[in-house]
Amino acid sequence: MVFLSTVINGLSLGSIYAVIALGYTMVYGIAKMLNFAHGDIIMVGAYICFYMMGLFGLPPLVSILISMVGCTVLGIVIERLAYKPLRSAPSLDVLITAIGVSYFLENGALLLFGSNPKTFTSVVTAEPIVIGGLTIKATALVSIVVNVLITVALTLFTQRGKMGKAMRAVSEDKGAAQLMGIDVNKTISLTFAIGSGLAAVAGVLLCSSYPTLYYMTGSMPGIKAFIAAVIGGIGSIPGAFLGGLILGVIEMLARTYISTKFADAIVFGVLVVVLLVRPAGLLGKHVNEKV
Repeated sequence: MVFLSTVINGLSLGSIYAVIALGYTMVYGIAKMLNFAHGDIIMVGAYICFYMMGLFGLPPLVSILISMVGCTVLGIVIERLAYKPLRSAPSLDVLITAIGVSYFLENGALLLFGSNPKTFTSVVTAEPIVIGGLTIKATALVSIVVNVLITVALTLFTQRGKMGKAMRAVSEDKGAAQLMGIDVNKTISLTFAIGSGLAAVAGVLLCSSYPTLYYMTGSMPGIKAFIAAVIGGIGSIPGAFLGGLILGVIEMLARTYISTKFADAIVFGVLVVVLLVRPAGLLGKHVNEKV
């Protein structure tokens, strides 16, 4: 029962990583940039939901929707102010800017909300499910179901939706897409909006499962979600889904059977092994660039 419980908890944690990784993988797939501020948008989303429920007494669902709207607007503003002027800049410039935005959000949260951790009230109020000697938390099931639904919805959107097809076209060739009448800037802004909205959902799920909220809440989960995206194949939606689940299960198994102190080291070790064996990730594809 301990093993089965650990796997379920790992799938729950991995589902949260996967939702975060979807934001990373979409932005990289479309804009070819790594938005390292994504993890801190998770923290912002959790804070918005926390204050909507606690300060204004709004229902959890309404608070989550407001959190998604707030993070969506934040994502668009960040893209317009910080990343859009660097559209043709070297990758290193964009990377440094992303790190700067990350520190800006963290220190802004520190000034606004203080350094003392806050206890987050879970948005999932259902009782745990008991099957024999196995107890499954409702938050774990909700996290897994939400991850599956989001992954399916994003896959259908990118494959069949008009804007989804535009995103795929921009991902393949921005210049050609622009010649075909696609608004590249609008498409990239939409990508940031979707990714940031998902970050809000991930933040609420994360703090519902692990109810401690402070200004660095999204930092380590954001890094691990990036690892999940790389393991699955960054730029691939199914890859982010698979990478998140694998990473979550490995981390929980390491915490249970090896040591909580070495769990993070094992996670980073898995990344190194995957990059050595399959640099493009499990579901990633090698792309030959023309010179």
